[in-house]
Amino acid sequence: MKSWQEAIKDGAVSGGMAGVVMNLATAAAGQVETGHAAATLNAVSHSLWGDEAAREDGVSAKYTLNGLALNEGATVMWATVYEKLFGHYADRGQVPMALLGGAAVAGIAYVVDYHLVPKRLTPGYEKRLSKRGLGALYGVLALSLALGGLLKRKRPA
Repeated sequence: MKSWQEAIKDGAVSGGMAGVVMNLATAAAGQVETGHAAATLNAVSHSLWGDEAAREDGVSAKYTLNGLALNEGATVMWATVYEKLFGHYADRGQVPMALLGGAAVAGIAYVVDYHLVPKRLTPGYEKRLSKRGLGALYGVLALSLALGGLLKRKRPA
């Protein structure tokens, strides 16, 4: 298992990549379910701006940029947890275990996001997406964590 120092360093790299994927998936889910790609990203910023953020459909600096940044930051945080618990599998190229680790951390993220934190600190996806859309985003999180870990792995010289 990695030290926290290694996990934080690796989580910044793999989480940065996973965050881009999550932001794209969040926009795609918003487009599919609401007809507005920015809608779900805006909803993420509800922790800063309240429910008015979740009602905004259009792209805006106030809601969309903050939603992108919050989503990216949360993904980096979950990637750090992934790297600490499962990153050694990704580093060794053990794809099945890396994928299983991604699923485990995404499951933990869901429990924390929707059952442990105050409502104001939820991701906000639930304000604009169906349960199916919400599940799809956590599926993307699982895959993106594993993929980020596998893509950043150290290759033998």
